[in-house]
Amino acid sequence: MTQIGEIVRAEDGGARLTGGKLKVAVLGATGMVGQQLVRLLNDHPWFEIVAVAASANSAGKFYVEAVRGRWPLESHLPDNIAALKVWDIQAVEEIGSLVDVAFCAVDLDRDGVLRLEDAYAKKGVWLTSNNSAYRPDPFVPMVIPAVNPHHLELIPDQRKARGYRTGALIVKSNCSIQSYVIALEPLREFEIERISVHSEQAISGAGKTFETFPEIEKNLIPLINGEEHKSEVEPLKIWGKVGADGIVPATAPRIKAKCVRVGVLHGHTAYVAVKFKRTPTPEQILDRWERYNPPDQLPSAPRKLIHYLPEADRPQPRLDVMTEKGMAVSLGQLKVDNDGIVSFTGLSHNLILGAAGGAVLATEAAIARQLVYRRIES
Repeated sequence: MTQIGEIVRAEDGGARLTGGKLKVAVLGATGMVGQQLVRLLNDHPWFEIVAVAASANSAGKFYVEAVRGRWPLESHLPDNIAALKVWDIQAVEEIGSLVDVAFCAVDLDRDGVLRLEDAYAKKGVWLTSNNSAYRPDPFVPMVIPAVNPHHLELIPDQRKARGYRTGALIVKSNCSIQSYVIALEPLREFEIERISVHSEQAISGAGKTFETFPEIEKNLIPLINGEEHKSEVEPLKIWGKVGADGIVPATAPRIKAKCVRVGVLHGHTAYVAVKFKRTPTPEQILDRWERYNPPDQLPSAPRKLIHYLPEADRPQPRLDVMTEKGMAVSLGQLKVDNDGIVSFTGLSHNLILGAAGGAVLATEAAIARQLVYRRIES
């Protein structure tokens, strides 16, 4: 058991870890987010997938069999992953003995997620979760690396409090808030007082395709259970402070959210209206967006995080959701009204930046901070 070795910058601009790649499991590997994790982690410079796991229904099958007819990605299913046998996600002892890191996107009820993810962390595995169960926990960082990587400083305290010797647990935020929280981070110097956001969310956020969700055709559904509450409270934790008792959520700004499911396959679009204590000018806003690129040069980080599109009818999911391979935020329709309300439209890929890609990036940020242990020798 050792901490991660030095991160070495390669001649091609990439980065590798001394000591070889970390061994990785994908838990919930047959679902939409799990499949994106498989795609992103295959051939990753820091990670090697050695285990895929899913429900008991898929356990024992080859991965190619378990996702047959359900691999909607345009990319080819990698042969080395296709040939892996699928583990039962509950095989914590066996999977935990094989890997350093696990990415979790399982389909379980809240109590089931709490037990499962805690068990992997207690086994010594670094676990990055796309599930919501641990998001309210003050000792579990909810990390958007472009916004609050400093929350990772809580991990040593988490290990002491929870008895995780080499293991740890972090979570991704709700996928819908990437479209505006990242855009607002470089504007916080103007002191945000309140936010109103109307979010139009893609069907893949519900694990659906048009084939499996025919009722969305020529339709929208003006309710996504629990989504509005998450959109209103999760940014406050992300903007909170690390204290002796964990993360203390911010008390401001006030956030009001409306979330709607629409007939779009990928991409959550947010229509945002913001009141600042000191109203910035359009020029100031565009300048902050243009210059905002967090310092960490991580393998999954986009070349440019925020893209502003000046065309009056952008961003659009069909045209813009894959900007920077789905790891960027596309913004447009900026306006500052006479009453000081700033409005804009934001778009992000819910399965990539909002889920799988964001989880990989958050784990890279933890590795760069020497918080992840190498337990399995290469």
